[in-house]
Formats: sequence, structure tokens, C-alpha cells
Amino acid sequence: MIMIEKIKEQISALRKEIENHNYAYYVLDRPSLTDGEYDLLMRKLITLEQEHPELDDPLSPSHRVGGSVLSAFQKVPHNTPLLSLDNAYNAKELADFDRRVRKEAAGELEYVVEYKIDGLSVAILYENGVFKRGATRGDGTIGEDVSENVKTIRSVPLRLKESVNLEVRGEIFIPKKGFISLNEQQTLLGKESFANPRNAAAGSLRQLDSKIAASRPLDIFVFDVLSNALDYGLHSQVETFEWLNTLGFKTAPSKRFTSMDDVIEYCDQMIDERHGLPFEIDGLVIKVSPFEIREQLGSTAKSPRWAIAYKFPAEMATTVIKDIQVQVGRTGVITPLAIFEPVKVAGSVIGKATLHNQDYINEKDIRIGDTVWVQKAGDVIPAVVRVDLTKRPDVSDPFRLPEQCPICGTETVRVEGESALRCLNEMCPAKIKRALEHFVSRNAMNIDGVGEALIETLIEAGLIKDLADLYTLKEHSDTIMNMERFGEKSVSNMLEAIENSKSNDLHRLIAGFGIPLIGEKAAKTLAKAFKDMDGLMNATYDELVSTEEIGDKMALSILRYFGSDEIKIMIERLRAMGLNMTSFSTETADGVFSGKTIVVTGTLTRYTRDSIKALIEENGGKVSGSVSKKTDFVVVGENAGSKADKADALGVPMISEDDFDKML
Repeated sequence: MIMIEKIKEQISALRKEIENHNYAYYVLDRPSLTDGEYDLLMRKLITLEQEHPELDDPLSPSHRVGGSVLSAFQKVPHNTPLLSLDNAYNAKELADFDRRVRKEAAGELEYVVEYKIDGLSVAILYENGVFKRGATRGDGTIGEDVSENVKTIRSVPLRLKESVNLEVRGEIFIPKKGFISLNEQQTLLGKESFANPRNAAAGSLRQLDSKIAASRPLDIFVFDVLSNALDYGLHSQVETFEWLNTLGFKTAPSKRFTSMDDVIEYCDQMIDERHGLPFEIDGLVIKVSPFEIREQLGSTAKSPRWAIAYKFPAEMATTVIKDIQVQVGRTGVITPLAIFEPVKVAGSVIGKATLHNQDYINEKDIRIGDTVWVQKAGDVIPAVVRVDLTKRPDVSDPFRLPEQCPICGTETVRVEGESALRCLNEMCPAKIKRALEHFVSRNAMNIDGVGEALIETLIEAGLIKDLADLYTLKEHSDTIMNMERFGEKSVSNMLEAIENSKSNDLHRLIAGFGIPLIGEKAAKTLAKAFKDMDGLMNATYDELVSTEEIGDKMALSILRYFGSDEIKIMIERLRAMGLNMTSFSTETADGVFSGKTIVVTGTLTRYTRDSIKALIEENGGKVSGSVSKKTDFVVVGENAGSKADKADALGVPMISEDDFDKML
């Protein structure tokens, strides 16, 4: 009992320490320790929580990585309507707003001007200082419960520094640097990039799988108290921000003014200065600060009369297109890229922009030599808006995407119903690089330690030419260790991660292939339906389309992929190297482990933790993180530690991997 109390105190202290570091890093922007030191603390906490699941707390900082997968979001009625703001686009409209306010208000007037963050508005509810719920704005009256995703945002406090009942409103966003990195990752994986930071934030917050939300660089600024401010002794926006800061919230940057002339001057100043901010703003919000005056002004059904949003004018520039280049993505999509004379737009110099596809080029009639208007979509992504036809050269030809792949020379094809032109050669060098990056990614084979830079290095060294070559790298370990930036430990870890991936479930391998239109969810469906790789490779069109959630285009894409002789050869190589080609999903109603609680400990040789857990659960068992009298048996691998000792002390049976296989 004394030991448990000590562990409980240790876990509590770790949680508090980690949250303090989260606050310093994500709210104050003043890191209090290195990333390595932070990771060490987090690993220590996670280990203790796994060993003592009875001490689990849903508000532990370890849960910010996500985990819950929802079937749908629940509707949430807002206690206080989340109103939108009226807009002003110039100095005259701001002056008109000021005149209306001064005409109807009595008292000393002060304005607070905040950044208008280009993100997604949410309401966050706390009970006794503890996070209770996060909901989207929705239509202002009813939103959606996105609590699991909001909890993954590290700048959102899970416990306030005071035990109060409170509801606040904030804006969730993705910083510019994080947005660029996110889109680079999307492009590398052959996925559609986000149009702007707001779309990226909104899409991330509305993921049914909170692990996806946790992987996105979401942040928040809190800017309002939705509860009755007078209940907390607050009388102005200035006091509100000060109090929110003391509670642990990250508040929107703001300035105070007593004159609208000064506000207008600041708005003009920020048109240029906003480009230097680390996050995207599309304007400024001007609010009357004293709550007494707000009460006098009131609100309409849609917006408060005491606030207005100043929207920045769209910024565009003209330039000349020097060339249109084409790139080849992971799925073979041929993407045109306009190269133009460098020009400064929205605070930075740009010299290229994607033209998406042939339809986009045709619609705008974009040609090499054209003078075009360019802007940044969301002030981040360069985009060609329109052509200045009055300046088109006398000799000008329409641009057509190539009939052959620019990398491998294979004939390009536009699949019916798609806007994209594709190279269908699965052995195209450009596709292979992108394919390898996708294959090792988290949503595919999940091979830690193998990333974009490493793959590029290995390709340049001639060590990998296709997916199967990954599993031959152990034959070249000495060569790799002699390469720059590689050490014995990093090479060992990489090879171990590659070897462990051989025992992944079939659905991970299918997802890893990167078959066009087949994502992680469809891969799981196919693995479950066809049981093994041969079953899927030999499936007919009718069998595929009769599979739940597999439509006509997806079926044709699967048939096209497995119809390639090169792909068949690669799969046979993977099979010969020992990769699992069978689905762990057995659909056993009364499995061999039915009703049993099983613990797995130590290093396994034939299974990853995910794969053995899936096998146990799909055969009716339950996997536990700790040993107790209720444990039926423990699967013991090499270097088993305290869990094996505890099983021995409690008399819980222990079995080897061989015993486990025999039971199956």
C-alpha cells in the first residue's frame, strides 16, 4: 500500500512537471528544458502509467497524443451564442463604427485591438478548473463536440490554476512554419495539400481519429470569457486578458487605444508588419474594452455592436511566367509548376506556384511568357490568379502536359473521372522515392528511423531501388555505417525497425503500397475481406465492388496496380523475405482467448506489440498493461522485467511465443 502511494505521488509529480514545461514552451514561448530532457520525462511517465493502469487519468499529459476514434461528433448546444463580427474594409468604415459607438455609449471609451487569427473558433468548458469539453462554433448556436482533439493541443490547459467553473472562447490555428511542414508531408505522401492554414486547422480539428489531430501542429489563442464576466469581478477586456493569463491560457496579442485615429494608424501599419508574424492573421479585431459600455451597445442577432473586424486588403502582384515545369508524385500524378520572375507578395519573395492540373491551366489559359497576377492563398501558398491578356506575346502557344513521363518516358494517362494526369509505371524512379517515403510512414508500415533524408541518401548510394530493397539493407550494414551521418547505434535501430515491420498486419502492407485511392481505412477493409495477399491479388472486379466501401474507381485502381508484372515480382520478393501476407482479423466469435486477460512483456522476436495485441483481441482476448490476480497468463519475450517477476510472485502462468503460436 505504501509502495502504491509513493508511485501515485511520483506520477502526480511527473504530470505536474510536464504540464509546467508545456506551459513554458507552448504558452510563454520560453522552453525550460531541452527536447531530449522533455522526452525523457514523458517516457518515464508513460512507463509508470502503463505499469499501473489503475492510476490512469484522462487529463494526464501523456494522453495529448490522442487515441480515441469516434464514429461521429455529438452536437453541442452553446450556453452562450458564439456570434460573428461585422467587417470593415477601410478607414471610413472604422470611423463610422467609432461614431456609432460614441453616439450610443456613455463613459470613458477605450478600445482593445487584437489579431484576427485565421483559424477555427471553439468554446472550451471547465468545471472546478478541470477541462470538461471543447466544441466547434458551428452555426453559433449549436456546435460539435471535439473534446478529444482539443485535448491534444498542448497550449490548452487541462487544469486551470484556479478551481473555477468557466467557459472560454478561442481560435485554433496552425502557425506558418507548421503549415508549410504539414503540406510538404502531404505532398510527399501523395496526398492533397491544404489550401491555407485555416483549412488545415479546420480539417485537423474535425478528425474522428484524435491521433491524427495530435500529429498536426495545432495551437490556440483564447480571446473571450463566455461565462458572465462580472461573476469573476471582471469589468473590461483588459482585465479579462490579465485574468486568463493567470489561469494558464495563451491569450491573443492585443493593444489598447483611446482614439480611433490611432486604431486606424495601427491597422495601416499592420498591413505590412503582419507578414513578419509566425502565424497567419487576415485582419484585426477592434473591441470596446469596458463591459459597462458593451452592455449599453448590446448586440444584434448575428453580431455584437461593440466590436468590428478590420479585414486586410488582398495583396497581389504581377510577374512573367518564364517556364512551366512538371513534377511526378508518389501516385504518378504529373503536377505542373509555374516558374516566374521573383516578385514580393505578402511579405516574402516568391518565384513559383503550382498550376495543379491541365484543367486549371486551360480554365485560366496560362502560357509560358504570360504576364500574370499572383497572390498567396491564405497569404501562404503562392497561386496564379489570372492572366493579363493585354500583355500576352504575339507568339504564344497553349501549354499541354507531356504525353510521356518526364522521368521514365512512359506514356501518361488521364483516368476517366479524374483531373490528374498520371504516369502508370510503378517502377518510375520519381514514384519510387515518394513511394518509399510513404511506405515507411506512420499510417503505412510505421518504420521508425527511416525518413525522407535517409531514403534519399540510400537511393543516391544505390542501395535501394524499390520497396523490397529496404529489407536487404542488413546485407549492407557495414557500408551504411561508413556513410556520413550514420553511426553503429542509428544503423542498428534502423535495421531493427525494418525487421520488426515484417510482422505487421496485412492491412499495413496494403496501405504501404500506396495504391491510388486506397488509404489506411480501405486497406483495413480489404485485408479483412480477402484475408491474405493472394486473395486480394486474385480478386475480380465483381468481388472488389461487392466489398463494403470499395467503389468502382477503387476497384479499377486495385486491379490496375496488381495487374503490373513489376508489382507481382516485388510482392514475391517481399514474401520471400518473410513479410507477413495474412490478415490478423479472424472474425472469431468465440476465439481461443475468449474472456481471457493477457499481458505481454519483454522483447518479442516474431511480433510487434501492435501485431500481437491485434491477434489477442481478434481472438476474443483482452490485453492489459499490468499483471494482477485477474491476469490469465503473460506472454514473455526476451529481457522480461518487473512484470515477469510480479507474475511469478502471483502465480500467474507465463508462456513463450512458441506456446502462444501453438494456442493459436
